[in-house]
Amino acid sequence: MLRKVWSFLLMNLGVLGVAINVHFFLSPNDLATGGVSGLSIVLNKVFPDLSLGMIMIILNVLLFIVGFIFLGFQFGLKTIYASFALSFMVWGLESFFPMQEALSNDLLIQLIIGQIIAASGMALVFHQGASTGGTDILAMILNKFFSIEVGKGVLFSDIAIATSSIFLFGPTVGMYAFFGVILNGLVIDYMLQQFEDNKEIVIISRESELVRGFIINQLGRGATIHQAKGAFNQEDKEVITTILNRKDYTRLKKYMTSVDEQAFITVHSMNEILGENFKRLA
Repeated sequence: MLRKVWSFLLMNLGVLGVAINVHFFLSPNDLATGGVSGLSIVLNKVFPDLSLGMIMIILNVLLFIVGFIFLGFQFGLKTIYASFALSFMVWGLESFFPMQEALSNDLLIQLIIGQIIAASGMALVFHQGASTGGTDILAMILNKFFSIEVGKGVLFSDIAIATSSIFLFGPTVGMYAFFGVILNGLVIDYMLQQFEDNKEIVIISRESELVRGFIINQLGRGATIHQAKGAFNQEDKEVITTILNRKDYTRLKKYMTSVDEQAFITVHSMNEILGENFKRLA
């Protein structure tokens, strides 16, 4: 229960980061950097009587209806919650902290800071097994009917929204919006790599039995054993493969220096790990 509460709080913190970017950085500068928020900024220019938060709520309702029609009930409750939480947070920020003008005259620095805050928030949301919906739904529909990869579908949708802003806000703002789409993707990927701090460790050691015992008994981790043969001397060897976080890897490395300084070790950073004791497949 405590873990679920913590996950819920982190998800809301991430959504708040995205909302802060939309309200304080994107909207005052007419930067439509993709997603429901970007499309809402464009539509807010066409329908100024509707608040940005209200437009986001309407779009989310429409997108989920379309999604249910074409995709069925493929959306988790977390994603539905996060999508509407973002809309209501933006609406709340508009009510309590109205923006009459941009925070600065420097459009680029606002875009960079805002996108870093939002991308960090999105990474938090993704790490909790949710998303803020929006163009993800359109991308899933494109994937189902036209076999377009979901990641490419999201990128195409976001670029289309950023490009449309050129006709309403001018080429300069449109180009900044396009840059914001690219920056957002890069920062999200980077932040997700920081969250997924696990490493695949491959060990070849003459003290294989001791190493296995340390991994299982001291670190409390599993391992896979492969039989291999050296190409140079045809000597039989045991290859140990295990997944460790940074802290456990440091402990293992220190242990290896004490039992077998001649061991051969390779380390690979992992972007995502699915399965037992890690992230669930569904």
